[in-house]
Amino acid sequence: MAAPQSPDEHKPKPAIARIWRGRVKRERADEYEKYNFEAGIQPLIQKALGVQCLREDRETETEFITISYWESVEAMSRFTGGEPTRIHHLPRDPEFLIELPTSVQILRIYQSHGRIG
Repeated sequence: MAAPQSPDEHKPKPAIARIWRGRVKRERADEYEKYNFEAGIQPLIQKALGVQCLREDRETETEFITISYWESVEAMSRFTGGEPTRIHHLPRDPEFLIELPTSVQILRIYQSHGRIG
């Protein structure tokens, strides 16, 4: 008798991680975190296989890192409009970010262990 299949067995597995980084002044970090989630992360959640949002508070600035997971570069390209490294600046990013990021990092996931997300 075959083992029962879990619902996740037929879902695409993450093969690509797309990493975005941005820095804001420390005193605006809470405000940007809320704005970034509402304007940027919520729409991304609808397209990517998964999304992680990271934050590091430093003395005078806060760095935000968003990692989105994709089944392929092609799937990511559909989200970005054809160019996977294209940055999606949010309308208020120039108001918040110390400098506008010019690139994202795209990494192939070759191993994953343990529980994440």
